[in-house]
Amino acid sequence: MSQTELDPFIVGRDDLILVTGATGFIGSRLVENLLERGFRNLRCFTRASSEAARIEDLSVCHRNGTRVEVVKGNLLSREDCAAATEGAALIFHLAAARGEKSFPDAFLNSVVTTRNLLEACLRHRCVRRFVNVSSFAVYTNTQKRRRGVLDESCPVEKHPELRGDAYCFAKVKQDEIVNEYGKRFGLPYVIVRPGYVYGPGNEGITGRVGVGTFGLFLHLGGSNTIPFTYVDNCVDAITLAGLKKRIDGEVFNVVDDDLPSSKQFLHLYKQNVRRFKSIYVPHVISYALCALWENYSSWSEGQLPPVFNRRGWHAFWKKTRYSNEKVKTSLGWTPAVPTTEGLTIYLRSCREKLLHA
Repeated sequence: MSQTELDPFIVGRDDLILVTGATGFIGSRLVENLLERGFRNLRCFTRASSEAARIEDLSVCHRNGTRVEVVKGNLLSREDCAAATEGAALIFHLAAARGEKSFPDAFLNSVVTTRNLLEACLRHRCVRRFVNVSSFAVYTNTQKRRRGVLDESCPVEKHPELRGDAYCFAKVKQDEIVNEYGKRFGLPYVIVRPGYVYGPGNEGITGRVGVGTFGLFLHLGGSNTIPFTYVDNCVDAITLAGLKKRIDGEVFNVVDDDLPSSKQFLHLYKQNVRRFKSIYVPHVISYALCALWENYSSWSEGQLPPVFNRRGWHAFWKKTRYSNEKVKTSLGWTPAVPTTEGLTIYLRSCREKLLHA
């Protein structure tokens, strides 16, 4: 048996690996993960405004021929994309328009940037896999029965513009263009869709639990399971999705085991971080309110943006179960950090951030 057959990965330790969004919450940990696995030739793409000191310091910590190159630029520039992808055997694409409220801005910074990277990959003809990090936000849950299982076979939003969520719209379109380049041009790709990624550095309360308004927190999740994945566990899955052989064209959902309910999480947060007023809104009422908001938005011809609507309710607050069977069986992934431990670390980080605010 040849060495190639024995090697379980598609790239060697000295092959060039590109990570976009390398200074972000997930990206910086992905760079560390790759270095810890012994990969010695990394190119980290960041925005010109990003602070890259942490990434640059990693090359000092991991010597023995390790090269961590930091490239600053703009993925809207085709020239920058061409320079970033030159010689790259494996690309992890994490840069995205998270937090954008405008649909055009979200499209520009998620879809156009991804297209530029894919075009650059076709030009260089050296990439062995393009890993696109997507999100659970792309799934529609409208036709699924209550307490149904959400997995990789579930449909994606056909009309994401109706969700009133620029991030959802951009991620759906981003996945579509990656799929298109895979089918039309044979570009090898894998799509990873994490649930809600939490941990130190992302201390907010996910909207799947509820929303804060006028000094009062509306608890909308109730007994719903929250699709958490601790950041280190998520990074392990993303890394394996880039490295493992014979998985091109696949989609992997990433959620941890032993997921808490929204009610359990909110109780832990209040107990360990800070107490605040909250009101539980039963599902039948939250659904009715979303429907009213959606109808008024339509009647007012968009003067009131449809930020709350029935599609969004189904995606965020409908009782749903989540599966991580595929990522476990296909990638050999298991969450190294148990949920109880991850939540303990996360809540401690939230408390410390609050104390130093």
